Amino acid sequence: MIIGLGLRPGTSADRIVVVVRKVLAFNQVECLATIDRRAAEPGLIDAAAVLGVPIRIFSAAELAEVAVPNPDSRTVAAVGTASVAEAAAILAAGGGVLVVPKRTVHGIVIAAARRIPG
Repeated sequence: MIIGLGLRPGTSADRIVVVVRKVLAFNQVECLATIDRRAAEPGLIDAAAVLGVPIRIFSAAELAEVAVPNPDSRTVAAVGTASVAEAAAILAAGGGVLVVPKRTVHGIVIAAARRIPG
């Protein structure tokens, strides 16, 4: 599963890992994905290390190109795209299928996509 995340600055790795594991249960995590303005967040970097997965980073312009089922006008105002978590998951999955629509858990917006085989 490819995990898209929207998070606030200063979000801890522990919180990110707990949320990922809570939402995905026993599904395998392949990578974390988010917006470029969160690329240097220590919690994100540490969470990826704990999970043993890479991080994919996308610009707001790249994320804005992705059609998502749950766009948010507040997100547009805040970061310049209607979606971070869903769009990042879909992009990192190579245009895959959204299997977990965005939800907010402990202040982290999380969504998951699966690659399309082939």
